[in-house]
Amino acid sequence: MRRLPRSLSGWTIAVFGLLAAALGVVGLVAPDALLTVMGFEPVPDGGRADGDHTLVFLTASSMAALNMGVYYVLAALSDWQAFYRWTVPFRLLTCAVFTLAVAGGRAPAGFLGVGLWEGLGAVVTGAALWYERRRITRPE
Repeated sequence: MRRLPRSLSGWTIAVFGLLAAALGVVGLVAPDALLTVMGFEPVPDGGRADGDHTLVFLTASSMAALNMGVYYVLAALSDWQAFYRWTVPFRLLTCAVFTLAVAGGRAPAGFLGVGLWEGLGAVVTGAALWYERRRITRPE
């Protein structure tokens, strides 16, 4: 394993991983801050109804984001190209699902940023992979 990614596509994966891990940590340490960033209005302490499991779900999602971020960084440092390719369609799917959640009224408009972040990241990684493959098949 290297200290830095070896390719442009590896850098896109590493940056996404670092951001995901950082947001996961924010969600674990300051859940209201993460809710605000995603366009949700935090509920003041003591204001949650019995049976409101928002913070439990946020804790689980934040831990998953932290883990996923670490996986992405490790994949980038290992130059695991197959992993990079696998992420593109699934990140596009995530973009579509999150965008439809906003369009369908299941999430506030601010949540659209999460979907766009996934979609843009997928497109950038896909473009980097395409560029790298093209350079290999058509040397300059």
